[in-house]
Amino acid sequence: MFEEKLIQVTVELIRSHYGQEVAASQIQIQKTRREFDGDFTLVVFPFVKQLRKSPEQIGNELGELICNTMSEVVAFNVIKGFLNLSLSVDFWTCFLKQASLKSDFGTTNTGLNKRVVLEFSSPNTNKPLHLGHIRNNLLGWSVSEILKANRYDVVRVNLVNDRGIHICKSMLAWQKFGKGETPEASGLKGDHLVGKYYVVFDKEYKAEIEKLVADGMDRDDAGKNAPLLKEAQQMLRLWEENDPEIRSLWNKMNGWVYDGFDKTYSRLGISFDKTYYESNTYLLGKQIVEKGLEDKALFRKEDTSVWADLTLEGLDEKLLLRSDGTSVYMTQDLGTAKLRYDEFVADTMIYVVGNEQNYHFDALKTILKKLGYSWAEGIHHLSYGMVELPEGKMKSREGTVVDADDLMEEMKNTAKEISMELGKLDDFESNEAEQLYYMLAMGALKYFILKVDPVKNMLFNPTESIDFNGNTGPFIQYTHARICSILRRAEINEPTDTLPSELHLKERNITRLLYEFPQIVAEAGRTFSPALIANYVFELAKEYNSFYQDIPVLKEQDETLRSFRLMLSSTTARVLAKAMKLLGVDVPEKM
Repeated sequence: MFEEKLIQVTVELIRSHYGQEVAASQIQIQKTRREFDGDFTLVVFPFVKQLRKSPEQIGNELGELICNTMSEVVAFNVIKGFLNLSLSVDFWTCFLKQASLKSDFGTTNTGLNKRVVLEFSSPNTNKPLHLGHIRNNLLGWSVSEILKANRYDVVRVNLVNDRGIHICKSMLAWQKFGKGETPEASGLKGDHLVGKYYVVFDKEYKAEIEKLVADGMDRDDAGKNAPLLKEAQQMLRLWEENDPEIRSLWNKMNGWVYDGFDKTYSRLGISFDKTYYESNTYLLGKQIVEKGLEDKALFRKEDTSVWADLTLEGLDEKLLLRSDGTSVYMTQDLGTAKLRYDEFVADTMIYVVGNEQNYHFDALKTILKKLGYSWAEGIHHLSYGMVELPEGKMKSREGTVVDADDLMEEMKNTAKEISMELGKLDDFESNEAEQLYYMLAMGALKYFILKVDPVKNMLFNPTESIDFNGNTGPFIQYTHARICSILRRAEINEPTDTLPSELHLKERNITRLLYEFPQIVAEAGRTFSPALIANYVFELAKEYNSFYQDIPVLKEQDETLRSFRLMLSSTTARVLAKAMKLLGVDVPEKM
């Protein structure tokens, strides 16, 4: 990379010309801002005190030295403490030719010989996947693809929360009010049917609370003593005691949910290398807790509940086993973490979970370290913000969530309506058109969600996401299809041995953006941020469209320029497709 070479040359020049030693880490290289001439900018402020000269003087002296030392640099200018360097046309044209020939252009070796276990999705078996789950799934999948592009060995895992009081609430409501309803009889997907009874439980539970309050009971006491809640708690105890009737009901209803989940994952383009189930890991968690008690790393309270004291680590006391012996989320997370490490010996274990669980994962990592597991240092919580709609927040218990299946269907219908209005698919066969509507819908959904920095809360607007002119998936998909159309009409598109001696500014801008692609992939992998890829690919698509409007490609009479511009177009299309693939988005070749 030119930047690495520039850093080494700068260190040597400061040593030889000024007799001073500077560390490579002091050298700051940036992309030159659009309003200034140049390709790369060397920041000279860090050397001012050491070299005892003004920033402008250092910039001009270093500029001369670099121009005389590096054949790639043909000009420079100094703006205050910023040394802007312009690279030769040969540098950019040769780079483009090499990139056009590299099938793996955009991949890096950052993660070579490193393994990552990445957990995402983590649904509960008491409700279908909703919009919040969609952000989780899309983030998890995209981060895994970005890490793979950096040559990490990635294991995608799912942890299904298939036990606990919330599961028992759905089971109990179906048992009491379901009258034997099944997915087949109701026409509902299995996860939708079970979710329906989670809502039923909440409705009936609230009615019981109101009755108890009307009879004179304090509202908090009413919430704790409502008969339905007591029955659900008893059902959980029976489940943990392996009661055959409760286990049979549990297996049946979970089976319905898994069938539903599989259909949703398939539509989203999501899959896993391994699925864990909380019902299989919570007992291991209990064993870890018991050993922690023996080793005096944990303590038991008078009511026999077990806790971890994390106050010295800046947290507080964390419950690990209830007084009745039943486990909590933390218990099974301890077991699952150990199971995964033993199985995969990963360098890093990433958990894609919403930011409301920030404390939970701080505590998980701290408890595991307290219990003596050094590999806990490799735990990373990829925390993300909530997704809201223009109408506001969603609530599962009240049945006001935006169902993932319904949203995907709505997106497809919207993509179809807009495409038909614009007349973009008039010459498509009906089956071909339906496939493209789905591709556009998924591109709109995925891109709109992933272009937002994961840590931020976001507002999802389905209609705004399907716009062929804005910062959207369909805009980028359409740009790719446009380039493919140009390349088809060109018929012959072989890389040329003769490269142009001059570049138009817009050709240079696209080439510089293409040059950045591997660095963007590396940075997105380092920060676990698909938003970097999304914003990059939008800039590239926008830059190409600007170029195409002003500069002839197929109509260019000069054969060298025509061949170069086709190579530029072809490489741009390939990078657009690769970048979108890292977001889990397919791009069409015609529209």
